[in-house]
Amino acid sequence: MSSKPLRADARRNRARILAAAEEVFAARGAAASTEEVAAVAGVAIGTVFRHFPTKQDLLGAILKDLLASLGEAAAHDDLFAFFRRVVTAAAEKKFVVELLAGHGVDVEVGGVVASFGDAVARLLASAKESGDVRADVQADEVLALLAAAGQGALRWSPDLRDRTLEVIFAGLRHGD
Repeated sequence: MSSKPLRADARRNRARILAAAEEVFAARGAAASTEEVAAVAGVAIGTVFRHFPTKQDLLGAILKDLLASLGEAAAHDDLFAFFRRVVTAAAEKKFVVELLAGHGVDVEVGGVVASFGDAVARLLASAKESGDVRADVQADEVLALLAAAGQGALRWSPDLRDRTLEVIFAGLRHGD
């Protein structure tokens, strides 16, 4: 795609495609077709491919947008609220977990994942500083717990998800 700014109609089409893709992939998983996305977006398949030359580009754009929005949310959340937000997003967006787990789809999101990791590290440092989290907890452990809880959330009921998060949070907190 060119580096010049998109025209207003192209921006609207791109936004419609991304919204439709989220809807289609959330319902059918990462295996859903770009033709389905085009139909839901109300655009021709060529319009989808003009914005996203491959399905991986489309999936990558969705994943980057989600991770970026979660990273932005980190500025307003504490570690526990952020953790809950991420796991809830995973439960609602099965295809995101499929992408992060690499189930047959190769999507390049390294820079956004690094920013996401930085956000987690900042939240963890803040939680340690305030005494809400044990001093020995490391950012990579929190990221591993996030990944595992995100995977589990695909199969858990909301009640089990909440109970599991409380167990995880108890492990992160100082013992009494």
